[in-house]
Amino acid sequence: MEGNIVYIGRKPVMAYCLAVMTVLKDDKSEVILMARGRAISKAVDVAEVVRNQFISDLGIKDISIGTEQMETEEGGTRNISNIAISMVKE
Repeated sequence: MEGNIVYIGRKPVMAYCLAVMTVLKDDKSEVILMARGRAISKAVDVAEVVRNQFISDLGIKDISIGTEQMETEEGGTRNISNIAISMVKE
């Protein structure tokens, strides 16, 4: 399961689109996009670009959202939102 997770960060959207297509090329039918904080909107963009421009039979299986507490440099805690978008070939 670990091999089909794409972590979304600061790279351009198309870099992650290529990563998604690479995962699906390796005989896997499911890929999971994981993102935190400001990268959440980029994860949604990646999912839509791949579905609408590259792999038309790719569907959204599940979307889960959550919040995790992160330690700050000042010693306090901070809530960070996260999202996991599970996409599967139909």
